[in-house]
Amino acid sequence: MEHVEYLYTFGMDEAELERYLREAETGVLSLARGDDAYAVPVGCHFDGDRLLLRLAAESGSEKMSFVEDTDRACFVVYEATTDESRSVLVTGELRETDEEFDETKINEWFAPLRVFDEAIDEVEPVLYELEMATVTGRRT
Repeated sequence: MEHVEYLYTFGMDEAELERYLREAETGVLSLARGDDAYAVPVGCHFDGDRLLLRLAAESGSEKMSFVEDTDRACFVVYEATTDESRSVLVTGELRETDEEFDETKINEWFAPLRVFDEAIDEVEPVLYELEMATVTGRRT
């Protein structure tokens, strides 16, 4: 493997982790049920204390089934170019927030909700908090 290109990576300190999470708009939420895994891109918002994830809840969806069955979720935000990369992984318990958020606040915090072949009136944005049990990051 002497001709494989590589870059050295370094751990991110707490300030870098926080700054990168604050800048992130989307990431990938990984869920599990037994031996089955499910990963989905979702909107995110970090306010310095908590990590909120916005999911599009559709009744009977596979995603929501996995959300209900997952004890410990993993969320990753990343970016990579040929010369640079950053990634942050957050693991912890995922739970639906019981706070009421108005549409203005949701629009301030999150990028527009991506809807595929669902009818708009059948999709409900739902906010979850990922309890940040572990937070790690690497950068070039």
